[in-house]
Amino acid sequence: MRNQIPQTDQQIVSLYVNGDDNVLSVLVDRYKDKIYTSVYLLVKDKYLAEDIFQDTFIKIIDTIRAGKYSDEGKFLPWAIRIAHNLCVDHFRKVKRNPTIKTSDDRDIFDVLNFSETGIDTRIMTEQTSDKVRRMIDFLPEDQRETIILRHYADLSFKEIAELTNCSINTSLGRMRYGLQNLRKMMVEKQIVL
Repeated sequence: MRNQIPQTDQQIVSLYVNGDDNVLSVLVDRYKDKIYTSVYLLVKDKYLAEDIFQDTFIKIIDTIRAGKYSDEGKFLPWAIRIAHNLCVDHFRKVKRNPTIKTSDDRDIFDVLNFSETGIDTRIMTEQTSDKVRRMIDFLPEDQRETIILRHYADLSFKEIAELTNCSINTSLGRMRYGLQNLRKMMVEKQIVL
């Protein structure tokens, strides 16, 4: 790789297209947490999520090499769309509807880069995250998907709308109703975050 690390996704892709194969690792490192987390929350299986994550980057590499990628400053939404489509393809292959379930498996948080904090703060954060993940499991599928894409993948509502083939207002509504439903669950079950 060159002495200076490229700053933009466009610079990285350009260097990759021009023969610098090592520079792609910068993009992987930059977005692995968001992409993997989104995939894991959709498929709920660590090993399947790892496979789909790898397939996502294989597809990204193939698309870039084929000259079919047009950079519009939206690498992450494009990559998330590929990952999302691979998840949908998986569920179609096994002929079951995609469901998003939470588990007590902590692997999802092992991938996230939490800043180093005290043990008490870390335990409280993990417990809160577990509670929220369990509550998200009870939401209708479209609300779950919208909340996951917005919160964990950090996509805009416009990007979510494009990814889920609905209007921006629909994605905003799904988020609103999902949050309202989460609040109701907290009150009904007396959950304190």
